[in-house]
Amino acid sequence: MALTRRQKEVMEFLDGFIKERGYSPSFEEIASALGLASLATVHKHVQALQAKQYLNRNYNHSRSLEIGERYFAEENARNPKPIDRAVPLMGRIAAGSPVEAIQNPEILHFSDFVRNEGTFALEVRGDSMIEDHICSGDFVLVEKTNSLRNGDIVVALVDGSEATLKRFYTEPDGRVRLQPANSSMQPIFVNPENLAIQGKVLGIMRKY
Repeated sequence: MALTRRQKEVMEFLDGFIKERGYSPSFEEIASALGLASLATVHKHVQALQAKQYLNRNYNHSRSLEIGERYFAEENARNPKPIDRAVPLMGRIAAGSPVEAIQNPEILHFSDFVRNEGTFALEVRGDSMIEDHICSGDFVLVEKTNSLRNGDIVVALVDGSEATLKRFYTEPDGRVRLQPANSSMQPIFVNPENLAIQGKVLGIMRKY
């Protein structure tokens, strides 16, 4: 049986109260927080939630309400947590002379590369950033941000239609220079009002 709107409000209040304080609220606190007219109304909601197996209650103790597993199961199904994929970091390898392997492996979490929910990925097409070792077919992780520094690699939208991956620089005359990392290509100069920065690059992924 589904929860009514008011029953859902009761459960959300109980869940938040218990997580914050470590114990359940009194019936008076429930009534006050939810604007319920009487304690009898609180009792009615609690009994209905017990019958639906969302709440457990120990009648021999005060503040004895406990949230049932059914509520947690349904909340987890409704709001699944993102899976934090991780692999063991077994050592470090140099392009020149060898380096010592790590004796006690660390864990590399892919969430370390995703700083916020605004992070997204794009597949690279073209060779304009080849000298920065960003190749066509690579994937770049991009973070939405309003904070940029000269030299950041950004996803730039020029004139509202043309998206490009370039290094960002501000020029003395107020224009922005979008610099490719390919000596055979020319930079793009654009006025700030004709430019929208979609984000800056956090990292690169490549499949072999």
